[in-house]
Amino acid sequence: MKILKGYVFRMYPNENQEELINKTIGCSRFVYNYFLDDKIKEYKKTGKSKSAYDQIKLIPSLSKEKPWLKEVDSCALRNSLFNLEDAYKRFFNGNGYPRFKAKGVHESYKTNNIKSSYKGNNYNSIKLDLKNKTITLPKLKEVKIRGYRNKEVIPGEVKSAVIKKDAGKYNMFGLFCLSPNSSNSNNVFNVNNNGNVNNNNANNTNNAVRPLNSLKHYGL
Repeated sequence: MKILKGYVFRMYPNENQEELINKTIGCSRFVYNYFLDDKIKEYKKTGKSKSAYDQIKLIPSLSKEKPWLKEVDSCALRNSLFNLEDAYKRFFNGNGYPRFKAKGVHESYKTNNIKSSYKGNNYNSIKLDLKNKTITLPKLKEVKIRGYRNKEVIPGEVKSAVIKKDAGKYNMFGLFCLSPNSSNSNNVFNVNNNGNVNNNNANNTNNAVRPLNSLKHYGL
């Protein structure tokens, strides 16, 4: 059984990082809306529509038409299509039809920790350094964050991160995979083989790191 724990960190990007975050949010919104329009048109013509995986294969060709898409985190673009597919699944379960995303509403994007190795060394695209109060994210590199009181390390591996802009402020919602002996810590999400999530404790609060009440609510 995997044990997942969510943390929220306030981010303090510099001017260039802030510009890139806003670009990534905008590009993710564009890709979502572009392929939502594509699904609607295709369904009207054929009664079928592409899956998220089929649409992801079209991102490279779209990036040739829209070169600015290459400036941002590619994981964010792919995740926007998984979000679109989830919106359709909710629709088929009785919720409203997926809507086009508007600028200034729910501004966020999700990225994943991509592992790689080179000459025997292992690398992660997302790295948290509580001691120096920084988070390394794809394209953004090191971003300053508010530290976690009385902690210099979180005993787990970052799985994904959602970067959210709200009223001109930026937060990073991180999902960590913990070892089983961390299961009695606060705000732990146990995930079984079916992907079902149980939140053991989501009532504890902290000035620097606030608990996540729901993984799906934060896009994790």
